[in-house]
Amino acid sequence: MIYKGGRRVHVVGIDLAGPANHKETAVAVFKKDAESLVLKSLSFHNSDRLILDTVSRLASEEGQVTVGIDAPLSYQDGGGDRPSDKAVRSKLREAGLYHGSIMPPTLNRMVYLTLRGIHLSRALENYTGSIVEVHPGGAIGLRLKPEDRHLALSYKKSEEDRRSLLPFFEQWRMKNISPDAAETSHGLDACAAALAAWHWADPEHEPEICLGADKPFHPFDFCC
Repeated sequence: MIYKGGRRVHVVGIDLAGPANHKETAVAVFKKDAESLVLKSLSFHNSDRLILDTVSRLASEEGQVTVGIDAPLSYQDGGGDRPSDKAVRSKLREAGLYHGSIMPPTLNRMVYLTLRGIHLSRALENYTGSIVEVHPGGAIGLRLKPEDRHLALSYKKSEEDRRSLLPFFEQWRMKNISPDAAETSHGLDACAAALAAWHWADPEHEPEICLGADKPFHPFDFCC
């Protein structure tokens, strides 16, 4: 996606939970301002309807909306890993980062999240053609220096470490992220999902990892 000058640009990061878990589904809405993204809202308790309404409203403002979703947006026919799962897992392992969260989309504990990701992404295509699957932990960890990567290994369980990551988001030109965003990992992951989506969509940036779509079965890029 190439951003066109003079148009409003919003980037939405979604940390998706299973279909019945609206409480832990976090949505971060950022607006592009010069060379930065500015957080406009961070919400929880999001149903599919609420997410669609949010993206629809942003799209109706005659702007461009990019959406990064932390959930599988496709599955491998016959089960098991998709090629993108194997590739991203390998890259994270090489960097010394936690890679166990990248699981086969058809695994029992993943299948409902996969179902929701597929359903939501196809519905969102009615409002934007700029949708990407993201991995927030990878987006954070791969942008940290090796001596700081321990934070990417522990932030899921430690609010103190999540707060320690906030200055890095500032360095990455993600503005207005308050300490409240670090109260749970879901809020911070929604912001990191937006970071990955921004660097994927904006020609002035590059994602740390990007696996291209393989249509028709895997219609979205996967990036960190």
